[in-house]
Amino acid sequence: MNIYPAIDLKSGECVRLYQGCYEQATVYEKNPVALAQSFKEQGATQLHIIDLDGAMQGHSVNLDLILKIKRDVGINIQTGGGIRSYSQIKKLIQHGIDKIILGSIAISNPAQTKMWLSEFGAEKFTLAFDIKMDENKIPLLVSNGWKLTHTQNLWEIIDDYQETNLKNVLCTDIQLDGTLQGPNIYLYEDCVKKFPAIQFQASGGVSTLNHLKKLNKISVGSVIIGKAIYEKKFSLREALTC
Repeated sequence: MNIYPAIDLKSGECVRLYQGCYEQATVYEKNPVALAQSFKEQGATQLHIIDLDGAMQGHSVNLDLILKIKRDVGINIQTGGGIRSYSQIKKLIQHGIDKIILGSIAISNPAQTKMWLSEFGAEKFTLAFDIKMDENKIPLLVSNGWKLTHTQNLWEIIDDYQETNLKNVLCTDIQLDGTLQGPNIYLYEDCVKKFPAIQFQASGGVSTLNHLKKLNKISVGSVIIGKAIYEKKFSLREALTC
């Protein structure tokens, strides 16, 4: 199981949000490059970097900073946030970004997203789907800053992308994101069972090493860890040994 330390960028600083709320942002590091270097020194081989300003404005805002981290630290990076155009994708790939995260556009414009997966290769992308469990335990898609809940569910949209040879899916249970209350183990267990050929990335709620062990046991491909590391619930070195 891969571990992705998370760096969320807002106004050039590393922050964490509570349940995606921009008004509840805690600044943990003013120098993201130094933070990325620290993660690498602790054993990380890859980073998960989200441009929160870009996600809010609909276009990349912290792109130069992300590319500086890639250049100066020399570590594998998957990044997302406001990536909505061919030119942005091409630039990121040209500068050595390893995986590009597509979120809202994968829901709003699947035809365009499928074209990009076909042209650049499905392995270069991670489709990110935020979900909210309904009363019947169905994972419904949410978007637009988690304000819009769709009738389409997670299983339906992944089915729709099967023709693209989809490789990577990041799934976040928004009711647990940033809460340290534990991940939705049952959700990820269903993901792995329904789509065994896809590498799933778990995000949201992890706060103990035991949570990581449980995710590893059900064969989740990767886990995104943010607040638990910043709040020193466990060290990155410890997480990497799970």
